[in-house]
Amino acid sequence: MSGRPALADLVAIDVHAHVHRGVAGDEHGPGGAEAMGEYFGIGTMPRYTVPELAAYYRERSMMAVVFTVDSASQSGAEPEPSNEEIARLAAENSDVLIPFASIDPARGRVGVEQARRLITEFGVRGFKFHPSAQGFYPNDRSAYPLFEVIEEHGLIALFHSGQTGVGAGQRGGGGIRLKYANPLFIDDVAADFADMDIILAHPSFPWQDEALSVATHKPRVYIDLSGWSPKYFPPQLVQYANTLLKHKMLFGSDFPVLTPERWMRDFEELPIKDEVRPLILKENAARLLGFDT
Repeated sequence: MSGRPALADLVAIDVHAHVHRGVAGDEHGPGGAEAMGEYFGIGTMPRYTVPELAAYYRERSMMAVVFTVDSASQSGAEPEPSNEEIARLAAENSDVLIPFASIDPARGRVGVEQARRLITEFGVRGFKFHPSAQGFYPNDRSAYPLFEVIEEHGLIALFHSGQTGVGAGQRGGGGIRLKYANPLFIDDVAADFADMDIILAHPSFPWQDEALSVATHKPRVYIDLSGWSPKYFPPQLVQYANTLLKHKMLFGSDFPVLTPERWMRDFEELPIKDEVRPLILKENAARLLGFDT
């Protein structure tokens, strides 16, 4: 299917949804899915293909940004499904899906060329980085050639920030180091790439104030509210969402570990101003993604 629905017909735009299974992949997946599901209290985490995600969001009159995470330098495995599969199938479901890609910065020049090809041949709209899973500081100059390509094409860089469910509770945290996900490292990126839109993913525990500071100070830095039920949002996050950052907060679920329904149900209980709710749920994302509003 193709043809994006009118903004007025959309319930929400979810800027943070993961693709965990290729169309030819194993339905049950690796043990990591079980560990992640246990961390989020949902049992074994369900794993959706791109067409299944499209059907899920279409049924709910929502759009979603979809991606995988490439952490090959740390995991030793290629991402499954591939960036190309996600982009190709998202294009077939462009009424509801917006493809982002993920490239491990450790790929170096090869990764930069891959990024260019994903942009020019596959039409990806942004790139997802997970500093903790990929084992790099966002302000490490080795990652800058990737950011240069993203900025050159006017696309979005989405960075995981704060604590992660990846490796949580496992021996040694699965080797994951939380230090890489401090939003202050992304402040350097926002200063050095002043024309690149950046999304800080998740309430950035334990660095929430740092994230709010960066988003307030840097005009092209946004915050997505994925990965946490809104009932656990710290008071300062709610305060800024209602005031200084009301045009820079974005709805994200982190699906499938948190469903849009669960997130929105808890969001209804927050003391968010009536005029701010549609900004967070869809209007800010629509503007950022360049949709006609």
